[in-house]
Amino acid sequence: MSLAAQDKMRYASYAPPEFGVRVDEARCKACHLCVRQCSLGALAFRERVTPRDASCVGCLRCVAVCPTGAITVAQNPWPLKPNESWPEWAVRGIWGQASSGAKILTGCGNDKPYPILWDHLVLDAAQVTNPPIDPLREPMELRTYLGRKPERLVPGQVLQPQLQLEVPVMFAAMSYGAVSLNVHRALAMAAREMGTFMNAGEGGLHRDLGPYGEHIIVQCASGRFGVDPDYLRAAAAVEIKIGQGAKPGTGGHLPGEKVTPDIAATRMIPVGTDAISPAPHHDIYSIEDLRQLIYAIKEAVDYQKPVGVKIAAVHNVAAIASGIVRAGADFITIDGFRGGTGAAPLAVRDHLGIPLEVALAAVDRRLREEGIRHQVSLVASGGIRCSADVLKAIALGADAVDIGTAALVALGCRLCQKCYTGRCSWGITTQDPELVSRLDPEAAVRRLTNLLRAWSLEIKEMLGAMGINAIESLRGNRDRLRGLGLDPLTLEILGVQPAGK
Repeated sequence: MSLAAQDKMRYASYAPPEFGVRVDEARCKACHLCVRQCSLGALAFRERVTPRDASCVGCLRCVAVCPTGAITVAQNPWPLKPNESWPEWAVRGIWGQASSGAKILTGCGNDKPYPILWDHLVLDAAQVTNPPIDPLREPMELRTYLGRKPERLVPGQVLQPQLQLEVPVMFAAMSYGAVSLNVHRALAMAAREMGTFMNAGEGGLHRDLGPYGEHIIVQCASGRFGVDPDYLRAAAAVEIKIGQGAKPGTGGHLPGEKVTPDIAATRMIPVGTDAISPAPHHDIYSIEDLRQLIYAIKEAVDYQKPVGVKIAAVHNVAAIASGIVRAGADFITIDGFRGGTGAAPLAVRDHLGIPLEVALAAVDRRLREEGIRHQVSLVASGGIRCSADVLKAIALGADAVDIGTAALVALGCRLCQKCYTGRCSWGITTQDPELVSRLDPEAAVRRLTNLLRAWSLEIKEMLGAMGINAIESLRGNRDRLRGLGLDPLTLEILGVQPAGK
């Protein structure tokens, strides 16, 4: 049974449709466009356009393509009596699992109403003794470098390999299989145009992306999909994936129905077989084991490329990061529990891990206390939504950030959280050729580059307002942050003073 069919079955018993589709017959011209465009069968044509509310996931594709604006989609009111102890999501989940006996799958990032600490941090502005800088008239430096730095520079010294970023924002790891090849093409082209990097994720590197290798980071995950010496040498850097913020402590699973011949060739697995990444790396059970893999990869690339490690934000993340630095990693990606995913058990996505903000601050502080902060670069990932989040992450200790969901939203993602079905109406998280063709890589590149250019302008504006003319001067500079509405313990963990003090 397909994932889409399982999903329909899971919610068929008792639970009313979450969304209602309404068609204004006076406006509808019976062009059938909405029916053809709906990839989940929520619209049919029987003398007129007929909604099938039970199949609607709220992707809004029909609303976007209707030439007469005849369609509206809205959430149906919850029919049961309000109960604070038993909200809609809990009752729907129980009904679905009682019907199917299966775990509930979901995509995208954590949507629970946990406090978002970025929204409780404000940036301090300069005024008189530290005057602001006008970014229209003064140069503002956004370039940064990722990689291990020496404790001090001496004449003639050769630095270890570095990644040069013209803007401190990269595209997060999303594998070919979880997203379409058109998405990968767009990310790679945008990364090259903007002088940054895209992470190809754990699904190998498609042959079409070879020309963009200087702006691609490849992953070596527990499943080792697509990993061979040529793969490692084709990219600008290699990242060992230990954990993912959306599902820490668990593995990955690309269903066999999504493993097309192209994906099979890229991942080096048989067509139609499930691509399962185990939760642990079966050759890594200690920091010493990790060090062995780091240096095996460095040996394979002739020590010409940085090698990083990606970990999920968990309670002992600072100690883990310290060990990773001593194991020889050149950069560490810290992925918070709001990070996106193509597929994860709902319970895992919503309840495992900790926020990026506290994990990042804890790691930066620990590495500084141990005197090894210069030996590694930190990349913050998981829930970065805007340019202000970027600056706040850098002030808490990051060298750069990754954006995944934000990049997909720029491409048209409506956050319907049904990525795992493989039926994305916007051509993003699907391998269906008809659906994939809906995303034009050239148009997608324009949207991604526009996003990064807009963020760059805002970052320069805010840096100038703080009296700072280089992004690296903000790294770990908690004096430029103030907490608003945060308890004393959280402020202490973040290393931030309360506003007004």
